[in-house]
Amino acid sequence: MALLPHIPAHPSDDLLARVLMPLARRTFGQVPDSARVLWHHRRAAVDLFLFELRVARWRSLDPTLKSLAVMASAGQIGCSWCVDFAYYAAHAEGLDTQRISQVPRWRESEAFTELERQVMAYAEAMTATPPTTSDEQVARLSSALGHRAFVELTLMVALENQRSRVNAAMGLTSQGYSDACPVPLAQATGASARA
Repeated sequence: MALLPHIPAHPSDDLLARVLMPLARRTFGQVPDSARVLWHHRRAAVDLFLFELRVARWRSLDPTLKSLAVMASAGQIGCSWCVDFAYYAAHAEGLDTQRISQVPRWRESEAFTELERQVMAYAEAMTATPPTTSDEQVARLSSALGHRAFVELTLMVALENQRSRVNAAMGLTSQGYSDACPVPLAQATGASARA
C-alpha cells in the first residue's frame, strides 16, 4: 500500500469495519486503499459510501460515456488509483474493455466515436484548473445528449475531480484492480501524455 507516511491505513478494527471490509473484499477482490484511509473519519467515510451508492443509481447518461468521462478526468489529474479502479469498474460493468483500455491515449486511438471524443475533451476541460470548457462544448454536448444526461455528465466529472484530488493528495497509487481485466490498460503517449 503506497500511502503518505502521515496518513497510514486505519487498522479498521471496530465492529462496523469488521462488517464492511469483508464486503468490500468480496465485491472488489480487496479492500480499496481509499476506504482504509478514509476510515480515520468514519462518519465521512460512511457518508461518502452512501452518496456513492446513490450516484450509482443515476441512469440518464450512457454507461460507456460515463466511464470515458471519469477515466479522462482521473487521468488529467494524474490519479493512478482512480484510473486503475475506473477501468476495473468499467470491466465489471461489462463495458467494452478493448475500447475503454484506450482512454489514456484517446487522442491517438481510433477506437472512439466523435461523441465519445467530445465527452473526454469536455471532461478534461472541466478538470483543468481553472476549467477551460467553452459555450460551444456545452451546447454541442447538451444537444447531443439531452439536458438531463448532460447534467449527469457534468456531475460525474465534478465527482471524479473530488475523488481523484482526494486520493492523489492522500498519496494513493494504483492498487492493481485493472490486472483483473482481460485487456491491459494502455499507457498515455504522444499528445495524450502532454495534455
